[in-house]
Amino acid sequence: MKVRIKKLSENAVVPTYGTDFAAGADLYACIEEPVSIGCGETKMIGTGIAMEIPTGYVGLVFARSGLACKKGLAPANKVGVIDSDYRGEIKVALHNHNGSGDALAIENGERIAQIAIVPYLKADFEVVENLEDTERGEGGFGSTGKF
Repeated sequence: MKVRIKKLSENAVVPTYGTDFAAGADLYACIEEPVSIGCGETKMIGTGIAMEIPTGYVGLVFARSGLACKKGLAPANKVGVIDSDYRGEIKVALHNHNGSGDALAIENGERIAQIAIVPYLKADFEVVENLEDTERGEGGFGSTGKF
């Protein structure tokens, strides 16, 4: 599948896949100077790119496991949603979850998140009086983990 990319800055890096079987492509910071993110703080980090995601697909922005596990930096909204009609710069709201209290810096060109381009189905929501019964029923959080 072709996904058209527009570089909004000469320093922008086109997303790359770490391996042939990687589902997510790395997104890179495109910033003028390092950005310090204090403990418990969230900062918007630009990538310097815009995408033309095909109709019927969505770009899902996830944390990079290395950045999240080693540094404690991950998207504040957990999963970012880039709709196919959005043409602005892709930005990542990075949050510092690091328990040490230290501020952490993001450098230009650093891999800050990953994007997966996936198909989706659009639902037609229908209001009804009753829903079909299931074995689980209304069992919520933790209800399927019973012995």
